[in-house]
Amino acid sequence: VQLQASGGGLVQTGGSLRLSCAASGPTFEGATIGWFRQAPGKEREFVGAINWDGSTKPYADSVKDRFTISRDNAKSTVYLEMNNLKPEDTATYYCAVRRFLSRPITTPRAYGYWGQGTQVTVSS
Repeated sequence: VQLQASGGGLVQTGGSLRLSCAASGPTFEGATIGWFRQAPGKEREFVGAINWDGSTKPYADSVKDRFTISRDNAKSTVYLEMNNLKPEDTATYYCAVRRFLSRPITTPRAYGYWGQGTQVTVSS
């Protein structure tokens, strides 16, 4: 499977963006998809994840009540709706397929088939 994240850009504080994660290949079916982000000099951070049936795992505290993950299985696409953006949300955002179920869902090591990432920059 290949994942491709898109939709990033430059936005002002308080603005919104919707990121897309388009998947190709059969692995998308039934898969849990996670969103992560990584700012320069920082570790990759879990944002949230969504199961095949649309149920979501708890979001990171830093994005709770501002970010929403959804998916359209017919389009093999997962979305990350980001509202009330803050400068600290500036990062490269990645999506990935959860592959290793024995590992915590919040760790990047539980995932594979990472997309190439899309840059989000929030200006103050």
